[in-house]
Amino acid sequence: MEALAAHLAWVDPWLLPVWTAWGVPFSWLELAACTLSLAMVGFNLRVHPAGWPLAMVSSVLYGLLFARSRLYGEAALQLVFVAMSAWGWWQWLRGTSDGSGHDALRDAVAESAPDGQPLRVRSLGPRGVWLACLSLAVLWPLVGTLLAHATDSDVPYWDALPTTGSLIGQWLLGRKYVDNWPCWLAVNLVSMALFAHKALWLTVWLYALFALLSVVGWRAWLAEARAHLPRPRRREALT
Repeated sequence: MEALAAHLAWVDPWLLPVWTAWGVPFSWLELAACTLSLAMVGFNLRVHPAGWPLAMVSSVLYGLLFARSRLYGEAALQLVFVAMSAWGWWQWLRGTSDGSGHDALRDAVAESAPDGQPLRVRSLGPRGVWLACLSLAVLWPLVGTLLAHATDSDVPYWDALPTTGSLIGQWLLGRKYVDNWPCWLAVNLVSMALFAHKALWLTVWLYALFALLSVVGWRAWLAEARAHLPRPRRREALT
């Protein structure tokens, strides 16, 4: 970890407080990362692919910030986010529906968007939700154990929870599942407590806003999914 800290020493000038508000210091690095992240969520709410390149840049900036704060799980997650954002960008521009479905919403979407059609906003379904929860239950302790033994993190398992949840949320977002929003809501709430522990106050406020936007996005994407359903099946699928 000392070698990593030495390699990242060039970041330190960008961590110096630019100004202090209400006794809370703000750095250029945190401010830039927050601004890009807010713009990214705005594009995601509108189901616009421009959010993905913004996600890539903000992930790099947050990776540097978290690494200097000894949140190594979150820092490593940002590198994964860069790769997954590139994948998500491609999915939204070139990805197609798999035509599969297990609940009323996915069945209806499959009928209106058969195999090979562009991705549309849809629901994961009960079986998919169960698999996502199982994935979280398996990956969380594994990532936590890795951080506990391979880093000097003082909160390895706490750090691992939003790290694992974010991976699941990013995959759901890339495949345009409505369920990415409740997943992000949970991740954002846990992350707020984690970042408060590290005194990253601007990021705490950012994630509080993210939590609110997760609710907004959830409602907006449900409406988007409803718009793609045949009229006779909309009430059945989304009630």
